[in-house]
Amino acid sequence: MDPIRIQIPKELFTPAECKHYEEDARLDFLASGPDLYEFKEPLHWEADITNTGGALLVTGTVEGMATGSCSRCLESVDIPVTGEIEGYFLISPDAAAPEDMEGDEFEFLPEDKTIDMAPLIHAALLLEMPRILLCDEECQGLCPSCGANLNTTECGCAPEDEGASPSENPFAVLKNVTFDE
Repeated sequence: MDPIRIQIPKELFTPAECKHYEEDARLDFLASGPDLYEFKEPLHWEADITNTGGALLVTGTVEGMATGSCSRCLESVDIPVTGEIEGYFLISPDAAAPEDMEGDEFEFLPEDKTIDMAPLIHAALLLEMPRILLCDEECQGLCPSCGANLNTTECGCAPEDEGASPSENPFAVLKNVTFDE
């Protein structure tokens, strides 16, 4: 995602002032763990930047449609994504860190008085991506022998219990291992 820079206007350096921003942004792909999501349409984001007295609080949302692969059958799956944008920027470079925040929960406002929304949008999306993307909770996945999609076809492979030879499955030798405690 290209940088989305917001130049903070002079009026936002007054405590309790707030300003609303929104626009569309392009993000082609997002990697989340081993999964890769594609965004065919621009994401829409909006955020309010509020002066809290010594910092600028950024809150908002980002919405879009992501396309990924089902973890079981590898079919394409579209999922709507709505993430919560959050950011906290201390205005003064020599301000003390807030007592109730860890070091990774805030940043210092850069000298050029700009905030890049791209990392905040990226983080909001990552938090909303599923751990395991499934096309359906009842997805049967792929046959481990022939690779057929078991949701759309039945394969002719013998079930594991019906005499698959040990040479077909390299892990078959582990079938009779016992673990003593």
